[in-house]
Amino acid sequence: MRSLETLLLIADLLTLFVLSVPPFRVARWIRFLATVALVIAITQVLVEGPRWQLFPAYSLTALYFLVSMLTNFSTAGGPAERNRLTQVAVGLGIPWLAVSIALPMIVPVFRFPTPTGSYAIGTLTYHWVDAARSEVFTADAQQRRELMAQVWYPTRGHPSAPHAAYLPDATVVTATFARIHHIPRFAFGHFKYVTTNAISSALAASDQLKYPVLLFLEGATGFRQMNTFQVEQLVSHGYIVVALDQPGAAAVVVFPDGHRVAGLTLAQLRDTVGASYMPGMRNTPHNSMIPYLAKDVVFTLDQLAALNRADPNGILTGKLDLQRIGIFGVSLGGIVVGEACRLDPRLRACLIMDAPMTTDVVTAGLQQPSMWITRDAASMRLERQRSGGWSDAEIEAHQTSMRAVYEGLSGDGYFVRVPEMFHSNFTDIPNWTPMASELGLTGPINGQRAHDIVNAYTLGFFDRHLLGRVATVLDASAGQYPEALFESRRP
Repeated sequence: MRSLETLLLIADLLTLFVLSVPPFRVARWIRFLATVALVIAITQVLVEGPRWQLFPAYSLTALYFLVSMLTNFSTAGGPAERNRLTQVAVGLGIPWLAVSIALPMIVPVFRFPTPTGSYAIGTLTYHWVDAARSEVFTADAQQRRELMAQVWYPTRGHPSAPHAAYLPDATVVTATFARIHHIPRFAFGHFKYVTTNAISSALAASDQLKYPVLLFLEGATGFRQMNTFQVEQLVSHGYIVVALDQPGAAAVVVFPDGHRVAGLTLAQLRDTVGASYMPGMRNTPHNSMIPYLAKDVVFTLDQLAALNRADPNGILTGKLDLQRIGIFGVSLGGIVVGEACRLDPRLRACLIMDAPMTTDVVTAGLQQPSMWITRDAASMRLERQRSGGWSDAEIEAHQTSMRAVYEGLSGDGYFVRVPEMFHSNFTDIPNWTPMASELGLTGPINGQRAHDIVNAYTLGFFDRHLLGRVATVLDASAGQYPEALFESRRP
């Protein structure tokens, strides 16, 4: 919890204690404790901002203040009546206080762990327009394809600089995300207060001339920041990471002039994407969605070359090592990663997280070193049992298509399965609430442990295949994560 939130709950707890113990009520200063709590509540709203999880605490503070005024400063009623009023306030206050403490802890303004690398993190956002392609996810046939790209890059410490917001367009993005997933809109209202470890527009680190580049692709109905836990870890170890918001795939993309492009519905995505790796599924008007999204990657590589020549912000010019480019993605983003790696040899290393492969990729194979991080079929069935999910046919296609591409690789390959992970364990969702597993949002595995495993294999893979570094985690005998089922192969 944030500092003023904690202080408010402590003040409410002290007020309840004083009301519960009659001898304390006689001290003159005690009479003003409820007033102090009210002042803290007002300060918290003005400084940190209100959020729905604190409404029980706000109302409890107001109740205590009202009771304090009536019992200490009002002449109405006798001592017996004022004593009964206090007893009622205490009786209501005990369960009310429990709820007031529990809610902000269960649904906190969460923080991301401090990355383990030596670099601090800077971030910039770009708006790119592909004049050569029309936008297929809007009704306007004249509209060109637009992307929002966020770049995170190594910098040096700026202790006093404010940290960047997790979701700069939090109100719009979370409202759309909530609607798609049938969650009350207010549930994500506090996301506008969440910050990251990054600093906007910080100067790039200068101890290296260039830094290797990684592209990240979001999952269906997601947003470009949905794997911040993974992005920040990579950047802290010396990578530049570029994440795309792709209209059609993202829940919604908000552009600088205020216009928005909403993504496909879950039903449309299931039919469209499923048809790419399950030939028996129904085709849709967007049945070429995967190749279309993969062309965003090709366009982005061209944009990065232009950015490296002349960054309009004057920060990243010459900093991108375009000879060492990798890509990673989760869910739908992972499917697109496979197709993009098939299309463009500029991508030197491909990491695919919990995503089946299209029939085109299975047929053609991949030439680059590739890694899959996923889970076993039993974990997918457990997720279906607890929170809904894939049919048996989809689970089979998920497992077999990944393995088929892995076993047909012409370069180095790695296949990592982590039992007890759910699909959302590959994203930031375990950070959103400490009760994620109990609520069925994530798998039985400890959320931080799952992120540690994903980060370790991600960093090891790119370190070995883009930088030529030693990565012991990729040695089968390392045994660093015994719960992970690790396989590797060389041609």
